[in-house]
Amino acid sequence: MSSVLYDTPGPRAKRRNLLFSVVFSALVILLLWWVWLKMDEKDLLTSAQWKPFTESEAWTTYLLPGLVDTLKAAALAMVIALPLGAVFGIARLSDHRWVRIASGTVVEFFRAIPVLLLMLFANEFYARSTDVTSEDRPLYAVVTGLVLYNAAVLAEVVRAGILALPKGQTEAAYAIGLRKGQTMSSILLPQAVTAMLPAIVSQLVVIVKDTALGGVMIGFTELLNTRGTLAANYANPIPSFIVVAAMFIVLNFILTSFASWLEGRLRRSKRSTGAVLGTEKVDDLNAAEVGGGYGTGAGGASF
Repeated sequence: MSSVLYDTPGPRAKRRNLLFSVVFSALVILLLWWVWLKMDEKDLLTSAQWKPFTESEAWTTYLLPGLVDTLKAAALAMVIALPLGAVFGIARLSDHRWVRIASGTVVEFFRAIPVLLLMLFANEFYARSTDVTSEDRPLYAVVTGLVLYNAAVLAEVVRAGILALPKGQTEAAYAIGLRKGQTMSSILLPQAVTAMLPAIVSQLVVIVKDTALGGVMIGFTELLNTRGTLAANYANPIPSFIVVAAMFIVLNFILTSFASWLEGRLRRSKRSTGAVLGTEKVDDLNAAEVGGGYGTGAGGASF
């Protein structure tokens, strides 16, 4: 028995796959055990190094302020990059050649530059050409770099999502007299949002993680940056890395779980109920349309 993608493995193939799985699992366990022994030899995982995380000072002084700055930078970048990416993605589908070329040039330019380099350029720009204070400059630089890069990426996501829709959707809209702007806003974008949502959420997760780049290079006090200060004060580098990694995992898991719930809700809302209207209901709907001006009358043409 076989499927479209692969042939169902036989008894020998199943035994071979089981053997490979057992060997691979054993190798992973041995590797983790070796890493644990090396850390234990250097006293990197003793209970004393975990003790600061049971006290409030480590959280209120270091981790929670860093988490707040991370969320602030990520939220600002998301709020700005999403609509900006949608605008550039739609502009790349414009009927006007100069709009397509201009938007395509901007998107390809910022998508090709590393986000860290954009942050460094933004930091220098704010330092030399604006009155932004040195305290606020890292936040401005991080948000600017994240917006420029991720808006370019999201523009391609939006463009691909719209182009993935069947052409019949656009043709049907033009057939009933809708203009391109009306077709885009009323028909194409609402349908493309559900298909684009997984890719958009993946990019939002990238935004959250990329805030750490600002802490490494320009001194932005995000979560990973404050972890370094905490580790220096309590001499617990490995436990602090583990705790911060767990915080990032939980944060991104919440984001992806919310996106999965939202995607399911959007898909359910677009499903038809399958109910069959009786003759009386149809007559009531027709009467309502006539009363609302959709029928043939003295003041309007037939729909």
